Amino acid sequence: MPLFTISPSLVAFVALGYATWVVIQRRRANITAGSLPPGPPGHWLLGIDIPREHAHRKFDEWIQEYGPVISFRKGRELIVIIGGYDAAVEIMEKEGASLADRPSSIAAGDTLSGGMRMLLMRNGERLKRLRKALHAQMRPIIAAEYEPIQQMNAQHHILDLIDDPESHMVHAQGYAASVILSLTYGKTSRTQSNDPVVQEVNGSQTRLGAALVPGAYMVDAYPFLQYVPGYLSELQKQHQMELALFKSQLEDVRAQLVANKDMKPCFAKMIIERQEEYGLSDDEAAYLAGSMFGAGSGTSASAISIVVMAAALFPETQRKVQEQLDNVVGSGKLPTFQDEAELVQVTAFYLESFRWRPVSAGGFAHRATKDIIWKGYIIPEGARVYGNHWSIARDPIVFPDPERFDPQRWITSDGTAIREDLKVFQFGFGRRVCPGSHVANKSLFINTALLLWAFRISQDSKRPIDSLAFTNTANTHPLPFSVCFEPRQNVEEMSQLLREV
Repeated sequence: MPLFTISPSLVAFVALGYATWVVIQRRRANITAGSLPPGPPGHWLLGIDIPREHAHRKFDEWIQEYGPVISFRKGRELIVIIGGYDAAVEIMEKEGASLADRPSSIAAGDTLSGGMRMLLMRNGERLKRLRKALHAQMRPIIAAEYEPIQQMNAQHHILDLIDDPESHMVHAQGYAASVILSLTYGKTSRTQSNDPVVQEVNGSQTRLGAALVPGAYMVDAYPFLQYVPGYLSELQKQHQMELALFKSQLEDVRAQLVANKDMKPCFAKMIIERQEEYGLSDDEAAYLAGSMFGAGSGTSASAISIVVMAAALFPETQRKVQEQLDNVVGSGKLPTFQDEAELVQVTAFYLESFRWRPVSAGGFAHRATKDIIWKGYIIPEGARVYGNHWSIARDPIVFPDPERFDPQRWITSDGTAIREDLKVFQFGFGRRVCPGSHVANKSLFINTALLLWAFRISQDSKRPIDSLAFTNTANTHPLPFSVCFEPRQNVEEMSQLLREV
């Protein structure tokens, strides 16, 4: 994403106004001198130069050097990074009420999203209205109703892999798109990843992810830039394109409702029928449905591909899952959601994949709405606070030998259940946790179960996997990688079972 180039004269102008702010901040800092969390030193005016590539990994280096909670300045903002598991529990979870707000996001939030993307929305009345509508369709009891859709599409996912194993990442995208389009817009036919609507939404998600990378747009550190003519014009154009797409999809559902009052239930149908009750404008309703699809499809596809990567790189852990699958399910039937309680190894496998290579590696920014005290340090009101998933999930105190892929971390000592004392923060923290987490976990369970029931997955000896090769976006995706899928049973018999939907 191109950055705006600041001329020397403009920098001088900024420095004049910024000096006043620095004096004020230093006076406030003197009140609690030495109480901010430690961190790397930076320039007195510009602060820290945040890396443009995979900033979460650089943050992890600083966390290892300075401690589980670090702080530094970027422009006018104080940034606090939470990088320890216990610190995440004590700060991000227990102080969740004080971190329910988001900081101002001029580039990605206000401009690209028109202030309507719930992920980036400030705490307030609008967020409450949108969350109420979204939670109505994402509660665990409702999520269970989506299981037949997920089961059917997961079976088709395996059939796609049998026919074309080379395109495994494309098939994961197809699974995720089909499920979320069905849940969001009630589309009954299977959706391919090359569907124009899917490609448009995926493109908007890619642009969003790039805009959210720390330091991608200087306007978030220097807000006056939003008034520079033309600076945000490309993001404004992209917002209009995205809004038009989301509105067209909602209008398609509205037209179907006029023609067919008994249309299959879906999120868009519910929003249209209860739009007045939730107090949503047409644009808000369209954005809520559209961003639900965008967020749900991209993250699920990435998480499924990470499961495939882990299976190929760690064959012993794969075999342990398959032993349980063979004992519980066998070869004459498919694993289903009815087997979930007994398939503890399957659940542990995808939980460990969340930890090992988190999709939201750097997390999303929270804003402290009051001073938070932690072990003698202060996280001051107004600070931008990130829970760095990459570091939290690699805390050696809680996860010894963190680079080792070990699903047994998640299982009780008697091997019969998932531990309740250990948490994966894949879906965020506190009051800003992703409301779709129950649906996402269901998708990961059934896809992991069917993948390892159907195939032995291994590395391609000619094309070794780079397990650190991921996109440089807020929600990361593995870069293309090759694996081998060896059917574990007769392909014709397996295919017949998979087609019995």
